[in-house]
Amino acid sequence: MPVYSAPLENIRFVLHDVLDVAQISNLKGLEEATPDMMDSILEEGAKICEEVFFPLNQVGDTQGCTRNDDGSVTTPEGFKEAYETFAEGGWTALACDPEYGGMGMPMVLNTVMKELICSANMSLGMYPGLSYGAYEALYKFGTDELKDLYLPKIVDGTWSGTMCLTEPHCGTDLGLIKTKATPNEDGSYAVTGTKIFISAGEHDLTENIVHLVLAKLPDAPEGAKGISLFIVPKFVPDAQGNPGERNAVSCGSIEHKMGIHGNSTCVMNFDGAQGWLVGQAHKGLRAMFAMMNDARLGVGMQGLGIGEVAYQNALAYAKDRLQMRALDGVKEPDKVADPIIVHPDVRRMLLTGKAFTEGARALAYWTGMKIDIARHHEDEAVRAEADDLVALLTPIVKAYLTDMGTETANLAIQTYGGHGYIHEWGVEQYARDGRIAQIYEGTNGIQALDLVGRKMGVGFGRLLRRFFHPVMTFIEAEQASPAMAEFVFPLAKAFAKLQQSTAMVAQKGLKDPNEAGAASVDYLRQFALVAMAFMWCKMAKAAQEKLQSDEKNHSDEFYESKLETARFFMTRMLPEADARFKMVLAGAAPLMDMDVANF
Repeated sequence: MPVYSAPLENIRFVLHDVLDVAQISNLKGLEEATPDMMDSILEEGAKICEEVFFPLNQVGDTQGCTRNDDGSVTTPEGFKEAYETFAEGGWTALACDPEYGGMGMPMVLNTVMKELICSANMSLGMYPGLSYGAYEALYKFGTDELKDLYLPKIVDGTWSGTMCLTEPHCGTDLGLIKTKATPNEDGSYAVTGTKIFISAGEHDLTENIVHLVLAKLPDAPEGAKGISLFIVPKFVPDAQGNPGERNAVSCGSIEHKMGIHGNSTCVMNFDGAQGWLVGQAHKGLRAMFAMMNDARLGVGMQGLGIGEVAYQNALAYAKDRLQMRALDGVKEPDKVADPIIVHPDVRRMLLTGKAFTEGARALAYWTGMKIDIARHHEDEAVRAEADDLVALLTPIVKAYLTDMGTETANLAIQTYGGHGYIHEWGVEQYARDGRIAQIYEGTNGIQALDLVGRKMGVGFGRLLRRFFHPVMTFIEAEQASPAMAEFVFPLAKAFAKLQQSTAMVAQKGLKDPNEAGAASVDYLRQFALVAMAFMWCKMAKAAQEKLQSDEKNHSDEFYESKLETARFFMTRMLPEADARFKMVLAGAAPLMDMDVANF
């Protein structure tokens, strides 16, 4: 009963009209990534998401995964065939290095595909998504021997990957892990311990599963400085690089979860399993963050993907559902009632979803393009600037997109009314599936602490300047434009208050870390709203220019819709930034002064 259509028109608008994705093909190694090439790839990607992944979304939710008596896991009906189709089409290789069989396409294209996949079937999409994280860690930190052995199989989708971090007694505080790695005589290690919440920990989609596991060596220092990273395959590769002897790693159970039932979230037991060190001893967090940063951006795309498909369904329902008459008079006299889209509150909910998804799409794709620039631009200074901006935006993209993805899913349920609460209609699944994105890969509260505790202070605000300067430049360039006034002035006011918040948090946080902690969530939200306003200004400018141009990629109605949605964001969503500003100014006292006994 749910519907999904890849929003290719909106995607092309962001890529071509707003971000000028054509510049990507000027980067070394990405010469083949022309706009026409990317459009062709996205058209095929849309088909596999709409026709192969999406029809299995409710199937996966209803059936879930099954742990068998031998410890193996069977995925829902159709998942294995869908995954094989996906891998055979080269989609697991999209943004991977051609040296290992990858297509070498840009990260911005990979970012777009993540959105489509997450809208179509978040649970199924997690399997190849986690594999790409394993690819990133091995690609950056593995020895040539490990890369030659594992990467080609991960890239072509024959093997998959996982991240094994969390243990029953520790989640965010990884310094508390108890999993041990004891050296073997052959240079490998015996890994022993239990990991929980391991997405795609065991399944039947691939012939081998490559676990990247955090563990401590016998001589490890206390805390996070004593963590090392190991690669532990389900089957130890033989001399020919094929799956050989079964390793001592097994699925103890499958977690019973609120959502993402189609993904096998496992308790994994390592009983002296053979593993190999990735990177340097006691430097595992550095390597793991290579996976985690990619994963955090990927989780942000889950928020966007869930928000998009929830919005599409709410919109379709609102146009079809007949209830009452419009407040200002009958709209469709030939029917027993008017469609609920005539009602102001339904429009508020729909426009919130529309403004979020379209603005977040621009922010996420902009981040993806900056990753490409950071990796491929010939100028080292330009690469460094782009890398700084990605580091700054990562916690914002992860937290804001997942918070709003869940909110948009809840608004979709509300639009449906009682039917939204019923399983058969499909929208309640989006709220359940999307909710985990606010939690894993670092809760959104942790993202806020990362923003104020780490990113804000780097290089005396160097990362902040990578965002602040482009915004200031844009405001200065457009503030005299009458056509842009209704968009630029709200951005300028919100940006000025963000600068005030930044100075206050930095100043108070140096004296008392609780001040930074208390402000962090509201500060991140304020920052995200300003970033979204910046994106909406750029989209409004692009729409205005296209309306005045003879060369249009879309209809006039499409561009007018962008301007109308931009107005909604500026007048109905951006004002939240002012409230968040006041919350930041409130300081730590309202939170920290109460005695624990008084709670």
